[in-house]
Amino acid sequence: MIRPLDPAADRAALVQMYQATSDYWALDRLDFDAEALATEFLTDAPPNCDPAQSQRLGLFQGAQLAGVAELSFGFPAAGDAYLGQMMFADWARSQGMGAALLAEVLARARAKGCTNIYLGVLDTNPKGRTFWQRHGFADTGLSRVDTDGGVTKTLRRLHKAL
Repeated sequence: MIRPLDPAADRAALVQMYQATSDYWALDRLDFDAEALATEFLTDAPPNCDPAQSQRLGLFQGAQLAGVAELSFGFPAAGDAYLGQMMFADWARSQGMGAALLAEVLARARAKGCTNIYLGVLDTNPKGRTFWQRHGFADTGLSRVDTDGGVTKTLRRLHKAL
């Protein structure tokens, strides 16, 4: 089941899921604080996006949170959608849930009238990049290098027309 996350009711499940994704977070930062990451997921948005308009979705397998996606509107430009994060607990990967959650995200972006969707993928995440390319996302040629959380990383922007 895919549904919007409730910041109060689903916070503990989000923290637990983040704790089951430590391999991903190791690509992104040296210090891993699931509580802080949950707060960021539930409140943050890209530049020029209203966090209150962002959609934070959870994919549940039974009562357990298996994956999450954060969809914002208006970045990088008006009429665009931005998938700020989509990830799954270790135990939920390679079971077709990514395609199901992505289909829901794309349907929601289209329903909001968006004509493009963008996301960023870390160079150190080749499995993620392969997933996105398999689902029609292409490299825009834009990238940025960040040093955040003690790790220097390159984030590449990918795009898909809706």
